[in-house]
Amino acid sequence: MSFIQRVSSSKSLDSLVNKNSSWVNLRGSWLTHIIGIVGLKLFFGVIPGLSLETGWTLTNLGYCLIQYLIFHAFVGSPFDEDQGENSSLTLWEQIDDGEHFTPSKKFLTTLPIALFLVATHYSNYNAFEFMINFLAVLVISLAKLPAMHRRRFFGINLRE
Repeated sequence: MSFIQRVSSSKSLDSLVNKNSSWVNLRGSWLTHIIGIVGLKLFFGVIPGLSLETGWTLTNLGYCLIQYLIFHAFVGSPFDEDQGENSSLTLWEQIDDGEHFTPSKKFLTTLPIALFLVATHYSNYNAFEFMINFLAVLVISLAKLPAMHRRRFFGINLRE
């Protein structure tokens, strides 16, 4: 068993709109991410005894975790119209029919990096918090790379 395994898909149903991933391109979906980040920051900002630095780090970690769970942790589609074509693909791999560098994918890739920069700035470049923020953005960014399209580490999410 190799470290990274490739997932194959025939993708013969190009004419159908993927209901599982089409919401990413809908009006307001980008704004939802911004509102979610602001909501996380407000939530961590009202916790007594939590410093500003820690609040930004937790906001970054929380957003990266949520984004990982939504886009990369689970495979398949709850809809039957695709006849199982997406059963071995993550939501990230289903967005825009697997095309790379689309506006939605660029936004979803850039946002965690921008949040990392903000969290690093507001944590006053503390080395420990920098490493935590960096590891979070590294994991979420690596999962989004075109080289990782239909690839699985250690057989996680691998369905044959």
